Amino acid sequence: MDSGARALRGGRAHGKMQAFIFSVAFMYRIGIDLGGTKIELVALAGDGEVRLRQRVPTPQGDYAGTLDAIAALVRGAEAEIGGDYTVGIGTPGAPSQSGGRMKNCNSTCLNGQPFQADIEALLQRPVRLANDANCFTLSEAIDGAGKDARAVFGVILGTGVGGGMVLEGRLWQGANHIAGEWGHMPLPLPEASDLPLPGCYCGRHGCVEAYLSGPALQAQYAAQTGLTATPAEIATLAEGNAQCAMAVLETYERRLGRALAQVVNLFDPEVIVLGGGLSNLARLYRTLPEYMAPHVFSDTVLTRIVPPLHGDSSGVRGAAWLWAPVTG
Repeated sequence: MDSGARALRGGRAHGKMQAFIFSVAFMYRIGIDLGGTKIELVALAGDGEVRLRQRVPTPQGDYAGTLDAIAALVRGAEAEIGGDYTVGIGTPGAPSQSGGRMKNCNSTCLNGQPFQADIEALLQRPVRLANDANCFTLSEAIDGAGKDARAVFGVILGTGVGGGMVLEGRLWQGANHIAGEWGHMPLPLPEASDLPLPGCYCGRHGCVEAYLSGPALQAQYAAQTGLTATPAEIATLAEGNAQCAMAVLETYERRLGRALAQVVNLFDPEVIVLGGGLSNLARLYRTLPEYMAPHVFSDTVLTRIVPPLHGDSSGVRGAAWLWAPVTG
């Protein structure tokens, strides 16, 4: 079935799916994390307990294959858990508010595709979508490190840099579905060592992501030493008092502190939860409050910077929680 036929079929089923939304008392919430290398599914019971977890490789560059892989996972879960369920999907991008086609996906085969209409047509049920960083934040706000906080900002520090916002337990995606995309704001107060402004894949220069992603940190270390090292290896070297590693990490942390201060000045969250591979650097939770505070427009800074409670599982859990009663 091509995408146009899927969309048409999905449109015909619209009334049926709307009735589904309002009439079913759901036993399970299924969450899908659509990643660049893997597609992961979890089924959560009402109390948030994981009842089922499955993974399959992502069909690289294959849009139709990706749809089919997701549908096969959901149908397999349905057969195993039984009962009624909802489906939420965390995607590496977001649907455009103009026509609903996907945008800003680093899994580029999704860009320009009517992904939500197509997957709803395949599954014959409504599906909720959100950016993967938003799903991470929602998970940590509902029953993770930000539980009971009124305002939570989630940060992804990995291959890219992203973020999400949850207010009063409700995911805030914004008028253009780009709320929290602080990775594509300019790094504030650039210093001499930050110049020239590096290019970013989005076509702009000086983006936070171009300085603070994992590949950016590795590139900064390589430029200083001529050596290749992962962020974890750089941190280990710094703990052993290797001067270049210490200097590169301090520069990274100062930049991150300035960038997070900008978030605090705009959003003023109670909690900032760090996610992605770089969130495993324990020293960040010691150093960032000091580097952030001077740039926050306040005499005191009560915002807490914390690691995620659910770790790598937060994204897929948050996709399932897109059907939580407080989520719009």
